Amino acid sequence: NMTAAQSSVEALRIAARAAEEKQGTNLFAVDAADAMGLIDGFLVVSAHNERLVNAVADEVEDALREQAGLKPVRREGRWILLDFGDIVVHVQHEEDREFYALDRLWAQAPRIELGVENEAPFDIEAESEEEAARIIPAQDEV
Repeated sequence: NMTAAQSSVEALRIAARAAEEKQGTNLFAVDAADAMGLIDGFLVVSAHNERLVNAVADEVEDALREQAGLKPVRREGRWILLDFGDIVVHVQHEEDREFYALDRLWAQAPRIELGVENEAPFDIEAESEEEAARIIPAQDEV
């Protein structure tokens, strides 16, 4: 089983803290290395309106450039997708978030613990204790 590189986990946590700075909510990160093999993981974050969606995306870009030396390969859409190669950050309007339900789609994948205030609850239909045990703990708990 492959798991996300520690550098990617750290980058997702940087992104999460940045998103929260700009009122990003319901943050959810997944270790997608085993499932996809293409990327290490992704972060999903909601924002209340168009202005905040853009503000969150800008802040995430700035933070990852400054703190992790990462630049997005691309940035697109109303649902902003920031592709950093090994990690992807999705910034969605709340109603798009509900409609596309990435959290439920990825409920079986191992979660990456972000250690931020607005982190989405961890009990999104995790099938078993074994599933719940696959959550990757935040650094300060290791």
